[in-house]
Amino acid sequence: MDCDPDLADTAQFCEAYGVPLEESANAILVASKKPEGHHAVCVALAHTRLDVNGTVRRKLGVRKLSFAPADVTRELTGQEIGGVTIFGLPHHVPVWLDSRILDCGRIIVGAGSRSAKISLDPAQLIGVDGYEFVDDLANEIT
Repeated sequence: MDCDPDLADTAQFCEAYGVPLEESANAILVASKKPEGHHAVCVALAHTRLDVNGTVRRKLGVRKLSFAPADVTRELTGQEIGGVTIFGLPHHVPVWLDSRILDCGRIIVGAGSRSAKISLDPAQLIGVDGYEFVDDLANEIT
């Protein structure tokens, strides 16, 4: 689905296009700081927050990590923040999806640019090579 690039950020997109936060998912590249050079794309529903310092850090097997800066995201994925997709990523970058996503009949994710989104049934992602559903990858925002 097409979207205005100025409205690609999740909260603005959901409000402008009438998409519930519970059906919108963010794909975020995380990058290790200690040691450097480890990455993963983590996908969480918009009404949750990635557990970066808990589940994500332990799963990546590093001491410190954070969201990848825009330049690293662009260099590694060829995509801009606000439009990162889970498709067409380098094979060495795993895609971890919060298991709550499977409770949704559909989710909206980035399509690789800030001007488009993809609507899909998350069950279609089960068993896709390089994708893993992870319990507690994200936490409810309270």
